[in-house]
Amino acid sequence: MAATVDERLAQAFVELADTLVAGYDLMEFLQTLTDRCVDLLEVDAAGLLLADSRGALRLVAASTEQARVVELFQIQNDEGPCLDCYRTGKAVIVSDIRASSAAARWPQFAAAAREMGYAGVHAIPMRLRDQVIGTLNLFRTAPDGLAPAVVTAATALVDVATIGILQERAVRHQEVVAGQLQLALNSRVIIEQAKGVLAERLRVTPDEAFVILRRYARDHNHPLTELSGDVIRGTARIADSR
Repeated sequence: MAATVDERLAQAFVELADTLVAGYDLMEFLQTLTDRCVDLLEVDAAGLLLADSRGALRLVAASTEQARVVELFQIQNDEGPCLDCYRTGKAVIVSDIRASSAAARWPQFAAAAREMGYAGVHAIPMRLRDQVIGTLNLFRTAPDGLAPAVVTAATALVDVATIGILQERAVRHQEVVAGQLQLALNSRVIIEQAKGVLAERLRVTPDEAFVILRRYARDHNHPLTELSGDVIRGTARIADSR
């Protein structure tokens, strides 16, 4: 019998909680979060932005290449609901990007999001008390908002992720938090480079290359960032195992 949505959501919490141990792979944890959001929350894509040591947002995970492009566009142009969400610490909901209000508030973002096929976005802050460390952003191709139950589930997943990043005493020691986040941000650069190398080598899309990279890392119990470095250096030979 197929699992219900509630059962799958419970499984997702267990999967995320299992990573909250010493030595867990932070990048795999963040990517799993975006993937599960798409699987469970009636959204078409998800992206995750974290603040670096200077407070600037950086992309650390995205479920699709289109979501990655939109997120990077917001950061590069300093405009968009996800940035407003981070700055205010409050959720920002855009039910219809095509509406005149959205176009007036974020003209460049609205145009880029439409070009990537998205009609709605729901940005949720990653926060613990007064500390905001980033945002989780849910994209829809249909121009309508999320149901209240979906928003509740998404917020719960965000809270788990925030606790995972600010685990143990990191919330009390800002330099530890900054170091952990900076490591994640640096790791993302390596992963993106490896995706490009693998995509060119195997003649696949960046999204397909990432799937292959993650599967190999899991099958061989190899941390994702370390494997990405091996791919860049040419010391890991990965075949297309789809």
